[in-house]
Amino acid sequence: MGRRRRWRRLDLPAFEEFEEDGPSFRGRVDVQEATPWSVEYQVAFDERWVTLGAEATVHDAAGMRQLNLVREPSGRWLADGREVEACRGALDVDLGVTPSTNTSAIRRLGLAVGDTGELTAAWVRFPELSVEPLPQRYTRLAGRTFRYQSLRDGKVVFQAQLELDEAGLVERYERLFERVD
Repeated sequence: MGRRRRWRRLDLPAFEEFEEDGPSFRGRVDVQEATPWSVEYQVAFDERWVTLGAEATVHDAAGMRQLNLVREPSGRWLADGREVEACRGALDVDLGVTPSTNTSAIRRLGLAVGDTGELTAAWVRFPELSVEPLPQRYTRLAGRTFRYQSLRDGKVVFQAQLELDEAGLVERYERLFERVD
């Protein structure tokens, strides 16, 4: 049995049920907006926390949409079999609907307190299921506290403090997610 968590969105009426099972994450997010929607996802990683692939299925009033995202060993990203050239070379996926993929990036970077690491993630937007590159920066502020920043043209366009639990999973993502039991 893997690690289970439940997160509440702070900016939307939404909850996520999450499970980590070895080198994979899976979850279900239910969003109770005026037009409700939900997503089920699964992400697989190698032993270094490099993303191997992700699947996501969105259910909404329009029906069901799916995304199959694969990172090839060459560094190419394929979304439903078509290359996302702008993401070539990225090692991480960032599913915008969950804080879980921040955890995998943090684990992969392995930063010491005071260190900063930059990466470009294949960012999946929800509920659209569009994929685009997203430059990011992580700074380890303390043992289990990080600053996350997303960048555009080298400038910070969003930032938040992330607090991790003893297992290294996001416990609180400032203004967006918090763990609930």
